[in-house]
Amino acid sequence: MAITQKGNELFFGEDQFVVSKTDLKGKITYVNDLCIEMCGYTEKEMIGAPHNILRHPDMPRAVFKLLWDKVQAGDEIFAYVKNRTKSGQFYWVHAYITPIVDTRSAKIIGYHSVRRCPSPKGLSVIEPLYRQMLEAEKSGGMQSSLALLDNTLAKLKVSYAEFILSYE
Repeated sequence: MAITQKGNELFFGEDQFVVSKTDLKGKITYVNDLCIEMCGYTEKEMIGAPHNILRHPDMPRAVFKLLWDKVQAGDEIFAYVKNRTKSGQFYWVHAYITPIVDTRSAKIIGYHSVRRCPSPKGLSVIEPLYRQMLEAEKSGGMQSSLALLDNTLAKLKVSYAEFILSYE
């Protein structure tokens, strides 16, 4: 399936994967062809650039803090992420992010992200939650946003991973 567009939103097929790798500081070291096509940047523009060039302003900073905390600790994480293209369009992904570990030293040397198209059911839950988290960040900072997420998870009696994976 080719990339399709509805308004300012881009979509890719269920059998396609957007892939990128970064160094320890989040600078892009690799992107696959679909990533280049979705983002609208050239490979040359992307390699060496901070991965946050794709960050959409609708994304709560707290989600990225959670992502970074997990992968820097050596853990994998799943998350729904809204990305912005070079032209200002956007697309949603269900991301799986893992540390890249050097087999000799056992040290983390970078991060690998494989993103697939998100489920509509997941987006119907994530989008309003992210809006609430953004409002919490505006009024009380990132800690308020993280507290809102923690309270949501506590009410549902699930971990963050269980929450995200329940909407695949």
